[in-house]
Amino acid sequence: MKRVHLIAVGGAIMHNLAIALKQKGYKVTGSDDAIYNPAKSNLEKAALETSIGWDATRITTDIDFVILGMHARKDNPELLMAVKLGLKVMSFPEFIAVESSDKIRVVVAGSHGKTSTTAMIMHVLQKRELAFDYLVGSSIDGFDLSVKLSDAPLIIIEGDEYLTSPLDLRSKFLWYDPHYSIITGIAYDHINVFPTFDLYIDTFRKYINTHNQDAKYYWYAGDKELAILSGETSVLNEAYDTPTFRNRRDGAVIELEGNSYETLLVGKHNLQNMQAALLVCEHLGVSPVQFLEAIADFTGAGRRMEKIVDLSNQVVFRDFAHSPSKLEATVKAVAETYEGAVLAVFELHTFSSFTKAFLPLYKDAMSSADRRIVFYNDEVFAHKKMEYLDAAYVKECFGDVEIVHEAEALESLVDASFKNGDHILLMSSGTFNNAQFTLS
Repeated sequence: MKRVHLIAVGGAIMHNLAIALKQKGYKVTGSDDAIYNPAKSNLEKAALETSIGWDATRITTDIDFVILGMHARKDNPELLMAVKLGLKVMSFPEFIAVESSDKIRVVVAGSHGKTSTTAMIMHVLQKRELAFDYLVGSSIDGFDLSVKLSDAPLIIIEGDEYLTSPLDLRSKFLWYDPHYSIITGIAYDHINVFPTFDLYIDTFRKYINTHNQDAKYYWYAGDKELAILSGETSVLNEAYDTPTFRNRRDGAVIELEGNSYETLLVGKHNLQNMQAALLVCEHLGVSPVQFLEAIADFTGAGRRMEKIVDLSNQVVFRDFAHSPSKLEATVKAVAETYEGAVLAVFELHTFSSFTKAFLPLYKDAMSSADRRIVFYNDEVFAHKKMEYLDAAYVKECFGDVEIVHEAEALESLVDASFKNGDHILLMSSGTFNNAQFTLS
């Protein structure tokens, strides 16, 4: 039995990887400086041995390899001991690359839509009863974990452009060597890692160059940056666009070769993601008709256009949107699909969104909504050790928005809007400072 130890096991991917490895038959231990729910409860349910705090004595010569999470520091005592003992130390992307070296590898990359597109492929393959492994960045209906490793001949990977580990400052997706991949689009993000847009674009150029001459990638035709990059490369590639569709109350109807196929997908951006997933699935033995039949009951990934209230004349969505491009696409999707007034609420939460130089990129990103609120807690700046952004500057950057700082005030505004019959879109990678919306 192989033994593996995970440093910074409490991360979203890391704790799912730990559980997947235990299920595969590995002896697994893990440590972190703190572990919060849902990771804490998931690890306890799996009866997986974890420790709080760092202790170099946990690292012994009988460990086959150590997996290092991004949360760990270079001077982590357990990491230093692993290096001292000459143990194999890998980031989780490197580990996934090694584990999938003999599989067909499908990778979904891009600044937005990665999780949703990956989830669509997974959903369809499962409905078609095809065997596959996967790594995805969020919870997906019908899947217990966000990581699966088995003897399946195929793996579906959400390819993240963020850093691999404290010891490897390359983007995660540079490890995977895909046979087929999707690039949904390039819109500036992660300013803390890529100080300029050119550097951000360049990591996608590097990603394209990881494809060998037998590989193929699909890219969104409306993205000018991808058009340039795809013209530079000899790697086989093909652009995709929005399929022929019409909106309905609960989603969109796709038209294909004279036939209609109902879906629960809201917004052109999700239909574009669906089209990319369809094209890749053709390579995996799923015809377009089979794909559209299988996607009919796809409800989305966790916190991606997730309906938390669905009444006959009113909907409330929760969404993970946090970058300017995601914000614009999500708000536009709701405004174009549903009749009636739309309230869009966005929380500043990521490092990029709190960065003064990045904030102007949000200009008019919520303009499709009838009313727009930007929420942030003043205390966060001290916690993140970042320059304070006053309300006037935030409003100037976003355009015509209201600024709210207190959770209680936000609760009142949202609940009043709901009682007024508005459609509501709550967008954040955080929790709105634990605001509790009544929505009744």
